[in-house]
Amino acid sequence: MVEKSDLMDKIVSLCKRRGFVFPGSEIYGGLANSYEYGPAGVELKKNIIDAWWQYFVRSRPDMVGLDSSIILHPKTWVASGHVAGLTDSMVECKNCHTRTRADHLIEGALPEMKVEGKSESELDAIIQKNKIKCPTCGKVDWTQVRKFNLLFETSIGIVQESESKVYLRGETAQGIFLAFKNIMDSTRVRLPFGVGQTGKSFRNEITKGNFIFRTLEFEQAEIEYFFDPETTNWEELFETWKKDMWKFVTHVLGVKAESLRWRVHGDEERSFYSKRTEDMEYNFPFGFKELWGLAYRTDYDLKQHMQFSGANLEYTDPHTNKKFIPHVIEPAVGINRLMAMVLLDSYREEADRVYLALPPRLAPYKVAVFPLLANKQQLVDKAKEIYNTLIPHFTVAWDDRGNVGKRYYSQDEIGTPFCITVDFDTIEKDGMVTVRDRDTKEQPRVKVEDLVAYLSQKLA
Repeated sequence: MVEKSDLMDKIVSLCKRRGFVFPGSEIYGGLANSYEYGPAGVELKKNIIDAWWQYFVRSRPDMVGLDSSIILHPKTWVASGHVAGLTDSMVECKNCHTRTRADHLIEGALPEMKVEGKSESELDAIIQKNKIKCPTCGKVDWTQVRKFNLLFETSIGIVQESESKVYLRGETAQGIFLAFKNIMDSTRVRLPFGVGQTGKSFRNEITKGNFIFRTLEFEQAEIEYFFDPETTNWEELFETWKKDMWKFVTHVLGVKAESLRWRVHGDEERSFYSKRTEDMEYNFPFGFKELWGLAYRTDYDLKQHMQFSGANLEYTDPHTNKKFIPHVIEPAVGINRLMAMVLLDSYREEADRVYLALPPRLAPYKVAVFPLLANKQQLVDKAKEIYNTLIPHFTVAWDDRGNVGKRYYSQDEIGTPFCITVDFDTIEKDGMVTVRDRDTKEQPRVKVEDLVAYLSQKLA
């Protein structure tokens, strides 16, 4: 049994050791809140994205997809409220100049205290009253709490005089609202319908996150589900989305249900335009934290963009000719958080090994192929032949380093479901290979010509 307090350190170490996640810009000493996804990590992340896309977009007749620009017209973020409202409350230590989010500072020192929705002055009073120490230097000498905007600013224009301030998008959702009219005009979708999008978003976070839980740039998977509130019951629709999200996490990603819970946003925390917001939370080593948000945003976003752009974003009912602005329910999740959850939830330790019990569809490699001995050319040639045969069907790893036991250990830590070993009997006797199962450690012999069918059945 792995102690929860040690789990994050073990995952971070495994991720670097096995090529899942590296610190960002490490050769220059690193860049806080940034990470790079290595050969195994990029496969796992892509598999999670593909699973989400298949489940929520491709398999549903009421869904379409979009890939909007990372840099949108700057008025987008004024209209959405991000320029004025996407802020954190920041405080700085006067002694060591550590900057941190005031709410995180308080929650770290006073875990039982809830500070959602409190003003800067209220946060300031809590810090001063409880004499909360700086986690870096231990001093109690803070600046006043102040607002800090999270949008990354940049500029466009080839000469100084024509430069114009723009922002890296703080979320993918706004691109969906901007494309709403084009989607309506170019497709046959009718309400209710949703638009799904995955892609990078950027937030100038103040505090260091817990590994890939909170980063400067992150991958999002968002849906805006549009409907007519007069003909569709939003509360029933909200509950349907909750069930679909829960099923995806527990059935598709294979996460234990007992590690999940729903948390309703109180009035002080919920956005003013939202009638209801709930977070699906996962029990990370640092406690239950938001994994996936679900919000009923009413018609706020389309109304705002109509006002600021002058474009008509109304929907015309093809049966009644009624014109109105659709309402939306938004399920929004960070792929990086899904990945962190999957890694943590699948981590296993036994007396002789560590392994990731990843669902096969998520595993970076479905099968690994080894020659028993790397210095015996006939074994290497046969193993390469099998490797090339499997490549069109599965994501396959090749490994001829060290002995077979070390290769098994390495592939277990990566989460590879099956390992194939080519030995002398394969060539000289029976034309069969050893296929080791990651979870059971059983090692049946399988004919080379049956491998694709055998593995396809097992992986299904």
